Amino acid sequence: MEQVTRVKMADVARTAGVSVATVSKVVNGRYGVSQETLARVQQVIDDLGYEASLGARSLRSHRTNVLGILVAEFEPFSTELLKGAGSVVASTGYELLAYSGGGGGEVGWERRYLSRLSGTLIDGAVIVTPTVLDTYPGVPVIAIDPHAGPSGLPTVDSDNLAGGVMATEHLISLGHRRIAHLGGRTDLDSARLREQGFRQAMAAAGLPVDESLVLPGGYRRLTSAAPAHDLLDRPDRPTAVFAANDLSALAVLDAARDLGLRVPHDVSVVGFDNVPESALSEPPLTTVAQPLREMGATALRMLADLVSGREVPMHLRLATELHVRSTTAPPPPF
Repeated sequence: MEQVTRVKMADVARTAGVSVATVSKVVNGRYGVSQETLARVQQVIDDLGYEASLGARSLRSHRTNVLGILVAEFEPFSTELLKGAGSVVASTGYELLAYSGGGGGEVGWERRYLSRLSGTLIDGAVIVTPTVLDTYPGVPVIAIDPHAGPSGLPTVDSDNLAGGVMATEHLISLGHRRIAHLGGRTDLDSARLREQGFRQAMAAAGLPVDESLVLPGGYRRLTSAAPAHDLLDRPDRPTAVFAANDLSALAVLDAARDLGLRVPHDVSVVGFDNVPESALSEPPLTTVAQPLREMGATALRMLADLVSGREVPMHLRLATELHVRSTTAPPPPF
């Protein structure tokens, strides 16, 4: 396999017949180079495919022209956000760096990530589900799906409350009365609001909430497995489950299969997010769709504006909508 050698500034200078200092001036847009020399050096740069390193660019200009997206881990939710950001990055005039240090989401992970990247590799960051909501000195930040608590950061999220109401009202409209809620991460506003929407819809319909049917799932398929099994493996099991995200809903489908229950004949299931896996499940999952790619695109545009010194709104909330598929139906007769 042929080894690829990085083109250096000295290679450009030698090919163009100029000094390294002249090439440096061209690369950095400095004065003191004739139009003829500028054109010749630029042509050689294009021909050789020379690119200045991000670190070198930041040292010279204190700007990298790169925006970052920082996530605790790459999973379906963050991947969809990244796709949205990637679809619009060219229009912002910036480049995009996606970064995860494998922090697992513990408190303070984003501060460590930012300290590694800011000032040398990125000019600002979109942080997905940050645990620290105050400002980050020296680097512009936009937060997506922030943790619970007051925020000093511009944020982007979806209407989680309305989505929780929609999911629960859909189940009630089918005739379900004994409805369980498999919750999300208790430190996230999104999980709190989805549960609030569940309770609000139940109250509006005059239905009591059985607190034994409200269990934490943690937004992960693995952590949702045990509570999902608990909900379905009881003699007075619920006829429907509203799970706070799609991964938790998929855990409910797993538990139903393990227990020999048919979805939706024996139990109906609704998720939240509309990640691609939801449409590919068996049966395809009814879910509340967040506009995840739009959220990623919106956050990146806001960050580009913020880095450029333009004002941005402190909070943008995008609409959610119900996607009815094959995991919901009227409850079974008893």
